[in-house]
Amino acid sequence: MNDQGLSEVNEVVTETSCHHCGQQCSETFWLADKPFCCYGCKTVFEILSTSDLCEYYALDKNAGISMRGTHTETFAYLDEASVRRKIVAFDSATFSKVSFFIPNIHCVSCIWLLENLQKIDTGILRSEVNFARKTVTIDFNTQETRLSELAGLLSSVGYMPHINLDKNEATKPTSDESLLVKLAVAGFCFGNVMLFSFPEYLGIDHSEQSLMRVFSWLNLVLSIPVLFYSGFDYFRSASKSFKQKQINIDVPIAVGLLALFLRSSYDIMTATGPGYFDSFTGLVFFLLIGRWFQGKTYESLAFDRDFKSYFPLAVHKLIAGEWTPVIIYNLHRGDQIKIRNMEIIPADCTLLDNHAYIDYSFVTGEAKPVFVKQTETVYAGGRLIGSPVTLIVVKKTSQSQLTSLWNNDVFKKVTVSNYQKLIDKAARKFTWIIMGIALGTAIYWQMTKPEEMWLVLTAVLMVACPCALALGAPFTYGSMLRVFGRHQLYLKNVDVIERLAAIDSVVFDKTGTVTHGSIPEVVFSGELSKKEFAAVKLLTSSSAHPLSTLIFKFIQQKPLDVVANFKEIPGKGIEGMVADHVFKIGSATFVGFTEKIDRESSHVFVSIDGEIKGYFSIRISVRKNLESMLERLGNKCVALLSGDNESDKGQMKSIFNSNVQLLFNQTPQNKLEFIRNLQESRRKVLMVGDGLNDSGALRQSDVGLAVTDDTGIFTPACDGILHGAKLSELDKFIDLAKSSTVILKTAFLISFLYNAVALSFAVTGNLTPLVAAILMPVSSISVVSFASFAVKFTASRKMSKP
Repeated sequence: MNDQGLSEVNEVVTETSCHHCGQQCSETFWLADKPFCCYGCKTVFEILSTSDLCEYYALDKNAGISMRGTHTETFAYLDEASVRRKIVAFDSATFSKVSFFIPNIHCVSCIWLLENLQKIDTGILRSEVNFARKTVTIDFNTQETRLSELAGLLSSVGYMPHINLDKNEATKPTSDESLLVKLAVAGFCFGNVMLFSFPEYLGIDHSEQSLMRVFSWLNLVLSIPVLFYSGFDYFRSASKSFKQKQINIDVPIAVGLLALFLRSSYDIMTATGPGYFDSFTGLVFFLLIGRWFQGKTYESLAFDRDFKSYFPLAVHKLIAGEWTPVIIYNLHRGDQIKIRNMEIIPADCTLLDNHAYIDYSFVTGEAKPVFVKQTETVYAGGRLIGSPVTLIVVKKTSQSQLTSLWNNDVFKKVTVSNYQKLIDKAARKFTWIIMGIALGTAIYWQMTKPEEMWLVLTAVLMVACPCALALGAPFTYGSMLRVFGRHQLYLKNVDVIERLAAIDSVVFDKTGTVTHGSIPEVVFSGELSKKEFAAVKLLTSSSAHPLSTLIFKFIQQKPLDVVANFKEIPGKGIEGMVADHVFKIGSATFVGFTEKIDRESSHVFVSIDGEIKGYFSIRISVRKNLESMLERLGNKCVALLSGDNESDKGQMKSIFNSNVQLLFNQTPQNKLEFIRNLQESRRKVLMVGDGLNDSGALRQSDVGLAVTDDTGIFTPACDGILHGAKLSELDKFIDLAKSSTVILKTAFLISFLYNAVALSFAVTGNLTPLVAAILMPVSSISVVSFASFAVKFTASRKMSKP
C-alpha cells in the first residue's frame, strides 16, 4: 500500500508542468508555489515578477520559451567599436537604435513582453516588434545600458538574438519553410488516402470487405500526422483565442477538422463506415495552400513597398568633378555627396568637413542638433543644419530604413481608418454568426439525415471565411500605393489614400510649388564686386530654397572662401560670414530695404555688413500644364499661400480662378492658421508645399504633400512626396484615391456575395468539405485578383487622360 502511494506521488511529480514554458518537469524547482522545469525558467519568472510583468502569462498561459539546457552567453564583444558599428542603425552619446532578429517570437505574449522591456531596464526607451520578420527594434540610452547588456537581457528572458556580423544589417528570416513541409506532408497523405479509397469509390463487392478494412485503417494512420502536424496550427490558434476570451476565424476551422477526424475515426473503429479521411486530408491540404498563397501575396506587397517605391528625392553627387543631382537610391558605397542646409542625409556616411550640426529628430523625435566632427559617422535620416558639407557614403541607401523613420510615431497624425474599423467590427461578429449557422445546420441535418450531418457541418464551417474580406482593403490600397509610386507620388502609408479620397479643399504654396525655375529670368540691380558675387554664390549654395538655387546658377564666379555662422530663417532669408564680412540675402524686411521697386518680379535683396548692395529680380515660370490641372480641380482649389511679396499677384490671378484666395507675405504660422480655420469649417484640406516653410501647414492639414525636384528636402510631417514634374497630375491622384474606395466597396460586395452563395450551398448539403476547402483560397484569389486588376485598369485609364 505504501509502495503504491509512493508511486502515485512520483507520478504526480513527473507530470507537473512548468509554469513558464509548459514542459513536463523531470526535476521540479518551486518558487511562489509555482513549479519550474529548470533553474533558467525559474530565473525568468523572477525577472518578470520583480518587474511586475506577470501579465505575460495571462495573455497566453505557458507562453515562455524553455530555458532548459541553455547557457548564458556573453555578449561583451558587442561593445567593441568595430563590432558595434556593424549592428546599430543609429548611435550617439545618449541615444542608440538597434534591430535584432529573434526567431523565438511566436505569440502575442512574446510581442507584449518584448514591447515592455523598458519596465525591466530603465535604459530602454522604446521597443517595437515586427512579428512577420521576427525582429525587435529597440531605442535605448547608451549612458544607462550597454549594447552587450541589452543582448544579455533578451537572452536571459528566453529571446536570444541571432547576430550576424558578416552583414551590415540585421539578419532577416527567410520564407516559412515549415509551412511548405506541412503542406508536403498533407499533400502526400491526401494523395495516398485517395489511392486507398479507390475500392470504396469503385464499389468493390462484399467479398473484398477485408481489403477495404485494411485500406480504411491505413487511411486513419495517414490522417494522424495531418491532424497533429500539418493542421495543428489551427488548433493552437483556436486554443489561444479561447484563453484570451476571444474567438477568431481559426475556431470554426479547428472545430470542423476535429469533428471530421473524430467522426471518421469512430466509423472505422466500429466498422460502421469508411469515414471521410479523403475529405479531411484534402481539406487540410487546400487550407494550407490558401495560407501559403496569402503569405506570398503579403510578402510581394511588402517587398514592393520596401524596395520599389522609392522616395523621389535627389542629392548632389560628385561626378567627373561636377556636383550633379542624382536620385538617392542610385548612391553606392564610396560616393562623395554634398548636403545643403535642411536636406536629409540619405545614407550612413563619413563627414569630410571639419564639423557639422545634424538634426536627428527623424530618428530620436527630438530636434536638438548634434555636433559631428570630421571622420565621424553621420547616420541616414539626419537633417543638416547650417553650411553645406561633403560626405562619403559608407552604406548603400536603405529606402526601407528611411520609410521606418518617416513613419516614426512622433510624426503620425491621429486618424482612424473607417474601413479598418468596419473590417474589425465585421470580423468580430462574423465568426459568431458562422458558429450559430453551423449549430443550426447540424441540428437540422441530425434530425433529418444524420449520416450526412458531419459532412454538411464541416462544409459550412470551411466555406464561410472572412479572409477575402480582410484581404480587400490591404490589396486595394496596396496596389494603389504602387501605382502612385510608379507615377512619382510616394505616400507614407495606405491610410493616406483613404484621407486623400475625402479631400474637398486644396491649398497651394507658391515658390517652388506652383512656380519653378526651369527657365528663369534673373537680373541683378546694384553694385557688387566679383569677390562679393562669389561670396553671394557661396552663401546661396548653402541653401536649398528655390530662389537661392536660381541665384547660385545665375552667378558665374567661382566661390573660393568658406561660410561661417550660416543661418537660414524660414520665410525671410539666409545670412553668414564670408571673409570677415556679414552677408544677408533675402526679403526686403530681412535686410532692411525700405524703398519702392517694381512689383512684376520676385526680389531677393543683398546686404553686406548692414549696407544694402542691390537686389536680384527673378521671374519664374509657372509649372507646365498647371493651368489645366487647376481647371480640372475646379472649386476644390481654395487658396494660394506665399511668403513672398505681391510681385507675382497679377500672374497668379491669370492662372487661378477668381474665387481662389491669393494671400502673400504669409509666415509659416499664418499658413498653419489658415489651414486650421478651413478645418474648423469642416473642410478636408490638402496642403501642397515645398517642405521648407510649410512644415506646420503640412502637418496641420488632413493630407500634406511636399513637392520636390532635385533636392533632398521634405518634412517628416508630410504625408507624401510628389515629384515637381507630376504636380500637373494632382487632380488625377485625387480621382484615383476616390476610385480606390469604389474598388474596395466592390471587393467587399464580392466577398459578401461569395459567402452568402457558398453558405446557401453548404447548408443545403450541396457542397462537400473538400470543395469548400478549395473554394476558400479561390475566394481570396478572386478578391485579390479583382483588386489588382481594377486598380491597374482604373489607373491606366485615368492617368492616360490629357
